[in-house]
Amino acid sequence: MSARTTPGRLRELGPINWVLWRGLSVGGGTRDAQLFSTLGRTKGTFRGWLHFYSGLLPGGRISRHETELIILRVAHLRESEYEMDHHIRLGRRAGVTPELLERVLAGPSAPGWSERHRAILTAVDALIETKDLDDDTWSALAEHFDERGMIEFVLLVERYDMLATVISTLRVDRDTFRR
Repeated sequence: MSARTTPGRLRELGPINWVLWRGLSVGGGTRDAQLFSTLGRTKGTFRGWLHFYSGLLPGGRISRHETELIILRVAHLRESEYEMDHHIRLGRRAGVTPELLERVLAGPSAPGWSERHRAILTAVDALIETKDLDDDTWSALAEHFDERGMIEFVLLVERYDMLATVISTLRVDRDTFRR
């Protein structure tokens, strides 16, 4: 499928979003971070979205390692190849080994998870499937996070769920990475 919108360049992005897109592309190891050059067309909305994004990643209270486990599970459940491409790479930097990635893909019932990680993955699955957490799942997760952490957890999962919808609906092309 081809993209429904074309990635913007200087004219469509404006100078601020163009600089942001270039920096995010370089940081992501790609010539053109297609998602950012597409969303950048929304001008100030893009910058507001980036501000929200940076409050959760890398600025949130959930560790980078666990954040990547969460994002990879969401990307897998949502079949978002774009998100998987990026977060397999980012996850590697955060200690997500190929073996750990296989367990993330297998889900919370895979052997070897700590109680904390099993609670996290179970909650991710529930949020993606039902858009809610039942009381038992909430309680299991709350054993590992304070109130702020619980709120950030829900925001993080739903941010990547929303992003998977945007990528899929706009048919954003996958990025090509530099070696």
